[in-house]
Amino acid sequence: MADSESVYDTFESKWESKYPKGVKRELHIPEISLYEVLENAVKTVPKGQAIDFIGKKFTFKELNTEVNKLAKGLSSLGVKKSDRIAVMLPNSPHYVIAFFAAMKLGCTVVNLNPLYTDFEIREKIVDSTTTTFITLDDFFPKIQKFVPSLLNKVIISKISDYLPNFVGSIYSLSKKLKRETVKVEETKNIFFMKNVMNNDGQINKAVIDIARDPAVIQYTGGTTGTPKGALLTHRNLVSNTYALTEFGKDLYKNDLVVLSAIPFFHIYGLTTALLTPIYWKKKMIILPDPRDTPRVMKTISTEKNLIYPGIPTMYHSILMNKNSSKINLSNINGLLSGGAPLPQEIEIELSQKTGGMIIEGYGLTEASPIVCATPVNRNFKKVNSVGVPFPGTRIKIVDRETGIKEMPLNEPGELIISGPQVMLGYLNNKKETEDTIRNGWLFTGDIGFVDDEGYIHIIDRKKDLIIAGGYNVYPREVEEILLKNEKIEDAAVIGVKDIHRGENVKAFIVLKKNQKMTEDEVKKYCLKYLAVFKVPRIVQFTDSIPKTVVGKILRRELREDKGNN
Repeated sequence: MADSESVYDTFESKWESKYPKGVKRELHIPEISLYEVLENAVKTVPKGQAIDFIGKKFTFKELNTEVNKLAKGLSSLGVKKSDRIAVMLPNSPHYVIAFFAAMKLGCTVVNLNPLYTDFEIREKIVDSTTTTFITLDDFFPKIQKFVPSLLNKVIISKISDYLPNFVGSIYSLSKKLKRETVKVEETKNIFFMKNVMNNDGQINKAVIDIARDPAVIQYTGGTTGTPKGALLTHRNLVSNTYALTEFGKDLYKNDLVVLSAIPFFHIYGLTTALLTPIYWKKKMIILPDPRDTPRVMKTISTEKNLIYPGIPTMYHSILMNKNSSKINLSNINGLLSGGAPLPQEIEIELSQKTGGMIIEGYGLTEASPIVCATPVNRNFKKVNSVGVPFPGTRIKIVDRETGIKEMPLNEPGELIISGPQVMLGYLNNKKETEDTIRNGWLFTGDIGFVDDEGYIHIIDRKKDLIIAGGYNVYPREVEEILLKNEKIEDAAVIGVKDIHRGENVKAFIVLKKNQKMTEDEVKKYCLKYLAVFKVPRIVQFTDSIPKTVVGKILRRELREDKGNN
C-alpha cells in the first residue's frame, strides 16, 4: 500500500545518509558455514596468532588442528550430524575448540551459562534432547546426577589443560590448597577431553545447509518469559558477523586485537568476541572472567589497538576501579557496547578517557543478535539513540495493537525487523514462533520510534524484561519459582535502575497467613533454582500485589512506587 511504502521509504532515505562513507546498506552474505570461517583464516594466515589465553598462544593452524582432533574424537564416540552438544564453559580455548568441532560435525551447540543451577540445566537438556555435554571438571557436580539417565556422553576438560606449564602448575596447586579440586573419573559415559583428542585429526567434515541447519540453540525468554531455544543457523551468525565487519570498517586496523572477556555462551559475546575476530583473522585475548577487572585493565595497559566488546557493567567497573587513572585507556581503539542501554554519563567518561570510538548496539537473541547500532563516524552519533539499522537489516515501527499499521516519524510503536540474521524459530514451540515471526518479520516486543533525522530510539518494552548486568531476566520465570514456596501466597518481580548493573531484580512478596520469612531466606531459596543473576537483590514484603480485573500484575504501578526508580 502506498502509505506504508512512503513511510518506509522515508526511513530508508534518512538511514542511508547516516552511513559512513564506503559502508554498504545492502549486503551479499558469503555463502559459507561457520567452520569455513575458521578454515578461511587458516588458509590466509596459518601462522597468524588466533588466541592468547593467559600466556598460552595458538596460531590459526594450531587452533584448527585442535578442533579437528576433538571433532574426530567426538565422532568416534558416536556423535553425528544434527546431534545437540551442550557446551557449558567459560571463555577459554576449550570453548573455541568445542564450538568449532561441533560445527565441523554438523552438530548444534546448546549454549549454557555456568551460573545456571542444576534445575535450569536439566530443563534445557530435556527440552533440547541433548545427550552430549562438554564442561569443566569444576562444573561437573551440577550435572553428575544426569549421567547416564539424560546424558550418555560427558566430556570433561580442565582449565589447566590450556595454560602454559608454569601457570597451569600454579593453578592446580592453588586449587588443591583451597581444597576445591573436583574428583572426576572416566567411565563408559564420562571422558576426559585430552584423551578424546588423542588422535590424528583426520575427519570428514559435514555438508552444511547454511540456511536451514541450526548451528546454535540459544535459550531466551522470548516474548513470554518462559525459556525457549532460539534456533540460529550458520547463515544467521555469519551474516551478523559480516554486517558488523561492514558497519565497523573505520575500526579495522591491520594490527588490531580483540579483548574477548564478554562470555561466549552469551549470543552477543559469541558474535562479537569470538566469531568476528576469527572472521577478521585477528588475535583474541581471551579472559575467562569478565568480572576480573584488574586482569582486564592489565590487558588494556599492555596491548594496543584493542577492540573491546562488552556491556555497560564491565565498562563501569573499569571506571570505578581505584587504579583506572593509572592505566593507559587510550590503547582502546573501539568499544562495542550491547546487552543493556549504555548510560550517558558512562559513555561520556569512556569517550574522554579512551579516545576510542564507542558503538552502541541494540539487538536480541532471535536476531543473532545485532539489529542496529550507532554509526562509527562521530559526526553521526546521537545521544539516547541506538543508531540506524545494520547493513542488510530492515526495520519498521508498527502499531502495538495489530502490528499492521506502520507508524510515521516520531510516532512510537513496536519495532519489527527482517534480515538474514533472523532465527529459524523457537525449538519445540510452533505457536510462539508463529506469534513472533509473521510474514517474514520478527516482532521484537520492544517499543521505539524513528526521529526526524532517522535515528532509532528504544523507549519501552512490550514484554516484561529485566536486564541485569547484561543478562536477561524474565519476571515470570522468577515469580513461578517464588510461588512454589509453601510460605508465599503471591509474588511480583520488577527491575529497578542501578548505575552499575543497569537494573536490579526486585521481588514483592505476599506471605501466607501466619507465615514468616526474611529477605535472606527468600534469596537462599531462589539460589536453589535460579542462576545468581536472576535472584532478587531486593525483597519487599507487602500485603497485596496490584492487578487488573483479570489478574494481570500491574508492574507499572509497582515501578511507580516511590523508591523503585
